[in-house]
Amino acid sequence: MKKLLFTVTVFAMSFTMNAQEEKGITLTVVIENVLNNEGHILSGLHNETTFMKAEGIKTSKNKAEAGELILTFENIQPGDYAFSVLHDANDNNRMDFANNGMPTEDYAMSGRLPVGAPTFSEAKFIIEGEDKELSLRF
Repeated sequence: MKKLLFTVTVFAMSFTMNAQEEKGITLTVVIENVLNNEGHILSGLHNETTFMKAEGIKTSKNKAEAGELILTFENIQPGDYAFSVLHDANDNNRMDFANNGMPTEDYAMSGRLPVGAPTFSEAKFIIEGEDKELSLRF
């Protein structure tokens, strides 16, 4: 009986250890053309549920520095995602708009930018079994 219990325990532990060793994919996002050092760069990785509705499933807030910013998000599981980034120059943690509805702060998004509000299907990209890199430009 002790041998059986020991065998079951070792089997269960090895299964748990293997599950912990499994890692997701690394997503690297290169943000090009940050124009100045004002405020912060806010970014979010979204799935269809969070896109344009809630905080991303992975987010970052980085001090703005003119030039290029490289972001790394680890342990992403395969699936469909969208990525958005905003240069929040006045540090109010939201996108600002002019009276005509046009954004007054720089932003970028994965996929193709539509005329009007973006949809998940226009912004989505697929993460499969390999690390992925996106390049976005303000």
